[in-house]
Formats: sequence, structure tokens, C-alpha cells
Amino acid sequence: MRRLARFRNLHAGQRCVIVCNGPSLNAMDLTVLQSEVVIGLNKIHLGLKRFGFYPRYLVAVNALVVEQSRAALAAMTCIKFIGGRAAGHLPQDAFTHHLPILGPPDVFSTDIATGVREGGTVTHVALQLAYYMGFAEVILIGMDHRYDFAGTPHEKRHLEGPDVNHFSPDYFSGCDWQNPDLAQSEVSYKAARAAYEAAGRQIIDATVEGACTVFRKADFRQSLRQARR
Repeated sequence: MRRLARFRNLHAGQRCVIVCNGPSLNAMDLTVLQSEVVIGLNKIHLGLKRFGFYPRYLVAVNALVVEQSRAALAAMTCIKFIGGRAAGHLPQDAFTHHLPILGPPDVFSTDIATGVREGGTVTHVALQLAYYMGFAEVILIGMDHRYDFAGTPHEKRHLEGPDVNHFSPDYFSGCDWQNPDLAQSEVSYKAARAAYEAAGRQIIDATVEGACTVFRKADFRQSLRQARR
């Protein structure tokens, strides 16, 4: 708790960009993120050289993702927040912090030192982290909110062939992954929006052609320009 408490309001009043991992990232010029505070998610390391930016923070909570990427994540020199269920795959160090996981009735935690709710998507955890850090504005990109998959939500599957659901065809290719739960994700996003608006803050969805309808939509570059005024 003491390790996490130092992040409370560290970025009070500032803005950040949460970079999700949808294929829409491939339609964007992300070099503009070099001058932004970026929170990357999961296997964002697969695209960093091509995208031309490096995140200040990284969040990963799914145990499969962390296990598959442990070497790459360990080598990253940003501050990493790893969910409690995946903690065994990446020990704490100067760059790595473990997040306690909360269950019902918690929906959105404003104090990550006591825990976070996974809510069906790592993006929800990143939104809780950004809130705790005091960001007044969060811009989401790469949150396509559409997937091509067979089976039921949360079901573990093995992906053969290229991954069409993420920015890299290698993302889960040849690996196990868990089907998304879009309905649960939307419940979580609504809770996040309510918490931000109650505190006079905002979440902007600047994903290119994103399918999520929970947050206010905006053009990515225009959002960055307006925020600088």
C-alpha cells in the first residue's frame, strides 16, 4: 500500500493518453505521443518501435498476457502495474508494482492502494489508475471494442493464425487467450465515466471508428490541440 500511495495525485490536473491495443492503432500517426503522458496496456511493447513513442506507465492484469510477455515486460523501463492474479509471473522491483484485486460489490475503485476492480478489461484498471493519479482528462485510443471470436466470454481459446483483434498479427498468434466480455466492459466503462464526471473530470474516446458508445467521441489530434490551449 505504501508503494502505491506515492502515486496518489502525482499528475493532478494533467491529461494522459491510454493506448489500448485494437487494430485501429495501425491507422494512426502515434509519434505525437512522444510529448504526452502515456499509459500503455498489455502487449503494447510489440508496436513501440513502429509507433514511435514510449509509455510512461504500463498496466497488465491478465495472467496469460503477463506470463507470455514476462521477459519483454521485465525489460521495459517504464513504471509497470501488474494485477494481483498475474503477480507470480513478474515480481516487484523498482519499476514494477502489484495491484490488489477487488471483487463485488466494488465496481470502480478510487484508491488503487486498497485495490482495483478488473471489470472485464484492462482498460478499466487503467482508468482507475489514472483517476488515482489525479488526471483531469483521459484520452482513449485503440479501444476498438469489437472482436472476432468463437465461444463464450472469458472462455480460454488457442489462436492459430494471425491475430485480427489487435494491432499486431502476432499478438496472440499461437497462444492461449481469453474471449472478451464486451457487455461487462460496458458496465465497467459506465462506472468509470460516472466516477470521473462526479469529480469534474472527463474521459474522451478518440479511437478511430471505435464501437464503444459509453464515452464522448472526439478526433484524436483535435483533442490534443484543444487540451493545449
